[in-house]
Amino acid sequence: MDIFSLKGKNAIILGGAGVLGSAMAEGLAIAGANVAMTDRTGKKSEKLAESLKKYNVKTKGYKLDVLNTNDIDDVCESMIKDFGRIDILVNSIGGNSKDASTSDEKNFFELSKEAFGEVMNLNLMAGTVVPCQVFGKKMLSNPDGGTIINISSMSALKPLTKIPGYSASKAAVSNFTQWLATDLALNLNSKIRVNAIAPGFFLTNQNRFLLTENETGDLTKRGSTIIDHTPMKRFGNPEDLIGTLVWLASDASKFITGIVVPVDGGFSGFGGV
Repeated sequence: MDIFSLKGKNAIILGGAGVLGSAMAEGLAIAGANVAMTDRTGKKSEKLAESLKKYNVKTKGYKLDVLNTNDIDDVCESMIKDFGRIDILVNSIGGNSKDASTSDEKNFFELSKEAFGEVMNLNLMAGTVVPCQVFGKKMLSNPDGGTIINISSMSALKPLTKIPGYSASKAAVSNFTQWLATDLALNLNSKIRVNAIAPGFFLTNQNRFLLTENETGDLTKRGSTIIDHTPMKRFGNPEDLIGTLVWLASDASKFITGIVVPVDGGFSGFGGV
């Protein structure tokens, strides 16, 4: 099973200190990769990096405000200096905003244009396109190429009610993933692969307010509907992403580029009957 090994590979997870990102960082370390991770202050990443040293890999945390292009450039250069090269990029930064979400009190026509634009920028441009440009360019000179893994969403496959900004931005992430995979393979370096993971429903800080009641933690009507339409009848656990991530990052998928893989407990395949 050596084709799944990431031993000797250098990976960076942007947003690697988040709920899903930290699980993915640990999964890459278990598979043998040296792992760098980022968060807005650097403190969570540094703490996580220290905890991953038990897997006998090199780790480091960096401070990164993805909305600041200079920060992205600086982290990239720092990683090259610290690790030597970049083999794996995971773009796990993203989020939503209440001000870009509809509700019983606010319809689509009352949404803040600024908030909508901020969600689009965070998920698509700042969280995906720009990091692909900055880190991906460094992969061009790798003899063995590299792999970029974007984090899309179930809402990219089936637009969900209430979150038009988030759904639109993640649909764009999926489309961009396919475009970049094709462009790199045809024109620049066919050994650089680009794929995406579309997580189903995981309880995170960005969606908890939509899925659970703040006071009791019970499922909201929306949360219950999701479980009813998920054949496996549960929300995802962060570690459920690890197998797909390692597969896409490793030589086990070396002839795979330009795909979006749902990790959703069957949600995308269930018609409701």
